[in-house]
Amino acid sequence: MAASKPVDAQADTGLSRWQLALAIGAPVLLGAGAIYLWNKRSVAKRSERKAPEGSSSPVPKEGGDRVENPTDSRSVLDRAQAAKNKGNKYFKAGKYEQAIQCYTEAISLCPLEQKQDLSTFYQNRAAAFEQQLKWKEVVQDCSKAIELNPKYIKALYRRAKAYEKLDNKKECLEDVTAVCILEGFQNQQSMLLADKVLKLLGKEKAKEKYKNREPLMPSPQFIKSYFNSFTDDIISQPLLKGEKPDEDKDKEGEAADVTRTGRSGYQKAKQYMEEENYDKIISECTKEIETKGKYMAEALLLRATFYLLIGNAAAAQPDLDMVVSMEDANVKLRANALIKRGSMYMQQQQSQLSTQDFNMAADIDPQNADVYHHRGQLKILLDHVEEAVDDFDECIRLRPDSALAQAQKCFALYRQAYTGSNPLQIQVAVKGFEDVIKKFPKCAEGYALYAQALTDQQHFSNADEMYDKCIELEPDNATTYVHKGLLQLQWKQDLDKGLELISKAIEIDNKCDFAYETMGTIEVQRGNLTKAIEMFNKAINLAKSEMEMGHLYSLCDAAYAQTEVAKKYGLKPPTL
Repeated sequence: MAASKPVDAQADTGLSRWQLALAIGAPVLLGAGAIYLWNKRSVAKRSERKAPEGSSSPVPKEGGDRVENPTDSRSVLDRAQAAKNKGNKYFKAGKYEQAIQCYTEAISLCPLEQKQDLSTFYQNRAAAFEQQLKWKEVVQDCSKAIELNPKYIKALYRRAKAYEKLDNKKECLEDVTAVCILEGFQNQQSMLLADKVLKLLGKEKAKEKYKNREPLMPSPQFIKSYFNSFTDDIISQPLLKGEKPDEDKDKEGEAADVTRTGRSGYQKAKQYMEEENYDKIISECTKEIETKGKYMAEALLLRATFYLLIGNAAAAQPDLDMVVSMEDANVKLRANALIKRGSMYMQQQQSQLSTQDFNMAADIDPQNADVYHHRGQLKILLDHVEEAVDDFDECIRLRPDSALAQAQKCFALYRQAYTGSNPLQIQVAVKGFEDVIKKFPKCAEGYALYAQALTDQQHFSNADEMYDKCIELEPDNATTYVHKGLLQLQWKQDLDKGLELISKAIEIDNKCDFAYETMGTIEVQRGNLTKAIEMFNKAINLAKSEMEMGHLYSLCDAAYAQTEVAKKYGLKPPTL
């Protein structure tokens, strides 16, 4: 499918990282875009924090047991505790106004030096206000409790929920981040709230940023890889005989420009494409379209394709719509437009429209291998693996030399077996990979997907060899260096080597957002949050879709929240 790179594995699509990776050759080793990427432990479920309590989380003590106050203070504290206990009874009976009155009495009676008890009374009153949906009062009382006991988990979590209700997402995220760190990332309830807020923040920021972003042409390597995913795409084919004058071959610079002047805008665009002079393609296609030239349909499709590549789906869609509606146009042009529009819809999380476009492409051009190849990838994204395999099989029937379809079919079967814990089927899938790389020894994608399967099986040495073969075949593929770098971390815990390889990826392609994202994630794990935020921001500026940008903002916001929590409470998660 004509797409860019994956998003959060827990994004609203419900797509897992490996599914997106299969479609577009992106990472499977990184976790989701959540705040807690460093965490390797399982998450234990805990009950809802609702009822008031008898005592707060312990305030850290300095040397031994706390010294009791004088007798008169003890007597006053006993009266405060009695008021609190009475309030608890009212709370459990659902009489929240009476409970609030009792907790207020407890607060007024409690000696100021009894910080632990006083923080409990404020937190209990906040719990009663919560039942009355008085969110501002909840925030005020929780803030008092936290001021008295900065590591008070119940108060921090309750304030986080109140901030969520008040739509104060930034403050909510900071509080729930502190809670997760204090709980050792073992409470699913807290983790889910953090993930929810991160997604909402990411969507909001991405919507605004993407709307006003400057179009950015991807690297030549990315563009070539994109077009290589099609075999029946007329616009990606070299200039036909008669379209490219022989005298152009030896002309450069101004001389070549003079020769181009007698040719149509589309022909010039195709020539620029061969020269990798991609920035001029949209304007030349526009000239062809405005003059309604001979190659108008081709120019519309080529312009739409480059609009998609620079991340301008709004501009691409009218061109794709027009090509699809041209019943007298070459059927392969219309089918290609449907594939690209379907891929665009999938990126926009409109799976029903995406499916309709792919099915229509199959109806109008049933012998087009690209339709089945890219629809197979759509089925993978929708977790319809059996249907995906059927489409890959049809693609292979139509084009037996389609190494990419055969490799992706193997990967789909492997993931199905792996997630289903079927050792026999895993062996069959691995044998399939071996057959593919033996039959197509120059298919880098085959080695890359096999390497990911080997990594899952913890056959790290063999996986490393497969990545080396990828690099040998495609030395300019930055993504492979990132995968190999991640492998060094997982295999040998070799941080220096991993970072060296990822830095190499950025050197090869300074527009590789995956490399910056991965570098940022590693810096989070190392505790270098400022550096991580810098890397995530670079990736954000390179994002190719609004959905991808939202995922990256989630990563960035997670890192920023940790910096704020560290400043306020001195809390930091474990690091590598």
